[in-house]
Amino acid sequence: MTDEISISGIRAVGYHGVYDHERRDGQEFVADVVLSLSLDAASRSDDVADTVHYGELAEQVAAILSGEPVNLLETLARRIADAALTFALVDAVTVTVHKPQAPIPVPFTDVAVTVRRRREDAG
Repeated sequence: MTDEISISGIRAVGYHGVYDHERRDGQEFVADVVLSLSLDAASRSDDVADTVHYGELAEQVAAILSGEPVNLLETLARRIADAALTFALVDAVTVTVHKPQAPIPVPFTDVAVTVRRRREDAG
């Protein structure tokens, strides 16, 4: 049995990208995180210690989004996935990182990269 915890739309200004102006000026990045885990113990105990504290996870994700610059969204998404997998209860995670102000020379709504990682893929 696999349950899920989802956090959508975590926002932070970051300085990621391959262009100098992206690293200099920064822009908003948005992350969606879906954790796969068993919530059975938490549903029985009604104790936050038996689940993943999604507020703490959201803070970690925001810190990664606003943290050390990287060139690629793929790298940023992997860092977030790795952080999510540090929670012992998490079996797998799906992370989507959005870059809605990417320097693309044609009209677009969003660009996003999604990675999926399982505990045995970590590291």
